[in-house]
Amino acid sequence: MSQLKKEAEKIKKDLVHWRRALHERPELGFEEYETSAFIRAKLAEMGLSCQTIAKTGVVALIQGEKDGPTIGLRADIDALPIQDEKQVPYASKSQGKGHLCGHDAHTAMLLGAAKLLAANKPKKGNVKLIFQPAEEGRFGAEALIKHGVLEDPKVSVIAALHVNPVIPAGHVTCSQKEVCAAVDFFDIDIIGEGGHAAHPHLSVDSIAMSAEVISSLQQIVSRQIDPLSPTVLTIGQIHGGSANSVIAPSVKIGGTVRTFDPDIRHSMEGRIDKILRGITEGLGGSYKLVYRHIYPPLMNDEHLIPSLMNTVEKVLGKNRFSFSKPSMGGEDFSFYTQKIPGIYFRLGVRNESKKAIYPLHHPRFDLDEDALPYGAALLAQYALDLLQ
Repeated sequence: MSQLKKEAEKIKKDLVHWRRALHERPELGFEEYETSAFIRAKLAEMGLSCQTIAKTGVVALIQGEKDGPTIGLRADIDALPIQDEKQVPYASKSQGKGHLCGHDAHTAMLLGAAKLLAANKPKKGNVKLIFQPAEEGRFGAEALIKHGVLEDPKVSVIAALHVNPVIPAGHVTCSQKEVCAAVDFFDIDIIGEGGHAAHPHLSVDSIAMSAEVISSLQQIVSRQIDPLSPTVLTIGQIHGGSANSVIAPSVKIGGTVRTFDPDIRHSMEGRIDKILRGITEGLGGSYKLVYRHIYPPLMNDEHLIPSLMNTVEKVLGKNRFSFSKPSMGGEDFSFYTQKIPGIYFRLGVRNESKKAIYPLHHPRFDLDEDALPYGAALLAQYALDLLQ
């Protein structure tokens, strides 16, 4: 067991207290004012100075004994607009909001890493602690980058972990290259002409057109994309109509596209537009398409993986590291890895005996808090190992 792991176990009560305090008071993206104040207060107790960035972000720098490169460690701090349904004393006290993706744990772990690093400063180089707001779809990483979080001093490498309720506590998984897919959203208006349901020939049925559109859009992935290039097109919502006896004048459709291949990603809007144009023109209607690029794909720098494997063995022991498949989910850590080398790995927090079994974003998501010292030690040890 590494020295940092031993020290992390000694502060487990603090880690659990921090995580539960944050869990009770979840805040959405760019609204994390209490969370930000909590982080700043804890860093001050450790003797670390920090600064506020992009409204609610917090950045602190731990300087080594000699000049050297700077390693960034990032934790996301925002919650989700989901009601917490757990029956525990530390359940969310904010109606309709919950830390159901583990960001409270990420924050507590990075605070723990800060405490460990404050007592075990690097021999050379620096560690920049980045507490990032608004990961859940509100472009927090992009905002921090625009505010210069990767500069002064310039960050050479950045790392982050995410809790994983699928694997047992104390195990780590990592993707070799592709981690999370690029995320795009689209909104479609199918426009017809309303009328009486008994006289369809006097109208242009937007619902019938929408049915053709949805069916045809699924054939983009199944018949136009190389099966060896992972691609997902999902229709997430459809709204139209007002009564059983009325032909709806218009229908709204919303969905998402997930890709890894940049050429396929940039072709998808055109493919969708072509299908919409053909179907609506052929059936006498029209359409509007709004296509939005959200997150770029998240790619790990393969050169950083061997050092992570060594760190995991040092902190958690042998046979605790394994490679995982990429996910078609999105992650805004990708904005950092578009700029500098980075690595994103997952720490298991599953424990059936503690009812830590529910997936991320589930109303009853919880985690095995025994994993909190593991995460703190891993982050601190990995930063020191990279600097050494």
